[in-house]
Amino acid sequence: MSKPNMLKRILSSLCLFLLAHAAITQVAPDAEIKRILTDRIDQQHQSVGIVVGVIEAGGRRIVAHGSLAKDDRRPLDGGTVFEIGSMTKVFTSLLLADMVSRGEVALTDPVAKYLPAEVKVPERGGVKITLQHLAMHTSALSRLPSNLNPKDANNPYADYTVQQLYEFLSSAELARDIGSRYEYSNLGAGLLGHVLARRAGMDYETLVRKRILDPLGMKNTSIAKSRSIRRSSIAMSAGISSRRRSS
Repeated sequence: MSKPNMLKRILSSLCLFLLAHAAITQVAPDAEIKRILTDRIDQQHQSVGIVVGVIEAGGRRIVAHGSLAKDDRRPLDGGTVFEIGSMTKVFTSLLLADMVSRGEVALTDPVAKYLPAEVKVPERGGVKITLQHLAMHTSALSRLPSNLNPKDANNPYADYTVQQLYEFLSSAELARDIGSRYEYSNLGAGLLGHVLARRAGMDYETLVRKRILDPLGMKNTSIAKSRSIRRSSIAMSAGISSRRRSS
């Protein structure tokens, strides 16, 4: 099976699951979704704008409410571009699955295998952190590196360098056994993306584009703003230039 077909099969299986779930739970009609959005935006002030996409047996539908930003009252629609933030981790895990299926990496490979020899990855009790540990948030790495001191709190990773990452890893001490329990780690997820890109011999953005976005025709998803995205409506939450965007 070709890689694009494999990716489509994975996503198709997910869609079938969601469709089956939707058939059981009966997704709310547009009017009810609109009511929920109106309450959250106009009454609870949880956001300035939300777009909901529903995929069900009868087709697709879009329900939107609100605007691009507090100072930009243009309405939202299905073509609005949002920053997807930590949902990027799903792309990283899909890259891992793809590279395992190609025989390029193994889930049990130590992270250190794909880093420069001078980088010391923390261990505990003789156990090494593997790619699987990073993907499952069981690496025992902290949520964030202790040497993260962003200039802009709204874009905390923009000025964090690879060298800083390597320095943190080489000096880090784990507080518990690797694999002993789940703890969400942005650090671990970022490290996974970094080592997969190193293994593939390209930067992370190029790897995501070649292995996921291009095969699936996801033209409105990118890390850096593409020309097509610049021409699109970008919601307030998409104001951070180094994070993934999608519509």
